[in-house]
Amino acid sequence: MNSSTSTLGEANALKCELAAEVLRSSGSLRLCVTGWSMLPTVWPGDTLVIERMSNDAASKGEIVLFGRDRRLFAHRVVAKRKPHDAAILTRGDAMPTADPPVPESHVLGRVSFIVRKGRCIEPSRRMRLSKRAVAAVLRRSSSAARVVVGVRSMLQKLRGPSSGPTLQF
Repeated sequence: MNSSTSTLGEANALKCELAAEVLRSSGSLRLCVTGWSMLPTVWPGDTLVIERMSNDAASKGEIVLFGRDRRLFAHRVVAKRKPHDAAILTRGDAMPTADPPVPESHVLGRVSFIVRKGRCIEPSRRMRLSKRAVAAVLRRSSSAARVVVGVRSMLQKLRGPSSGPTLQF
């Protein structure tokens, strides 16, 4: 790894730490999504509105924000462990396997809204059949995910710029 890659990694880690601190202190945070792990529910460029929550309040089906390895992840809760474990299991909708157990103390908040093209979308705890089918395909093929994101990006460019600036992390 060269020094510019290491500097970028450190800068991103500091942004994540700052975002987590803002959420802890103010109770809410807006983050622009850059990854594809939550396709088709959340798309790159969507803005997540995250609300702070108590450590043990995560419910199955909710999308939660948590920190791990100086990075932030917004993934769906797929199971709660036994009460004495104080951990939850999460997975990105487009990911083939669940994440390692997340200690509830690492959960920073829940996604209350997804902002897309100026519209606020309340995330559902259960995906519609059509979205589940798309997610199943994406779980099996990262190439399919790249194609889907690329086609969507091209269509957005053809339609013109989106409305309003967004803060990107």
